[in-house]
Amino acid sequence: MRVIVADDAVIFREGMARILAEEGFDVVAQARNSAELVGLVRRDPPDVVITDLRMPPSFADEGIEAAAEIRSFAPQVGLMLLSQYVEVHHALRLMEEFDGAVGYLLKDRVSDLGAFAVDIRRIAGGEVVIDAELVSRMVRRRRERDPLAQLTAREREVLALMAQGLTNAALSEELVLSPKTIEGYVRSVFTKLGLEQSEREHRRVQAVLQFLRWQ
Repeated sequence: MRVIVADDAVIFREGMARILAEEGFDVVAQARNSAELVGLVRRDPPDVVITDLRMPPSFADEGIEAAAEIRSFAPQVGLMLLSQYVEVHHALRLMEEFDGAVGYLLKDRVSDLGAFAVDIRRIAGGEVVIDAELVSRMVRRRRERDPLAQLTAREREVLALMAQGLTNAALSEELVLSPKTIEGYVRSVFTKLGLEQSEREHRRVQAVLQFLRWQ
């Protein structure tokens, strides 16, 4: 699997490249900033781009802006955003504006090489991967109006895992429940949140968005 790594810190870039090579990935290029990253992808699109969310010159949201530009001309490229911090508004933007094949993880997750490699492959396969710490932090938040109040404890658990990007098969394995039982819980979540099947809006994404906004 071909990967491009983007980060302003050469030590992090080189370290990431070595880690990825050890896990069987082919790092075809490295970028120092968002403009260089976009140029590299235009010339030779990889399977996945791994980029810091904060990039030069302002270290604000250059990484996610570059990801949005890449998605506009190379929609087949998976996008993994890394950050030192959990920033809810960036996670929500990824969920709202990017139609799958995108992820947002804390940089310290890279230390678990096996899990990180799995997440990259999931993104390449079109899935959405959101850091578990973000989901946990969102769970602790409170809102005056809670559209999720009607969900049972198990349904909330299922939705929380969905927010981390788990498929139904992965949910079945994680919760040690049959696929049919998982399908029932997922269907119940959609029904209680008033999410009808639509060609324009993916119910799974819409359910996760509600979870992130209101937990």
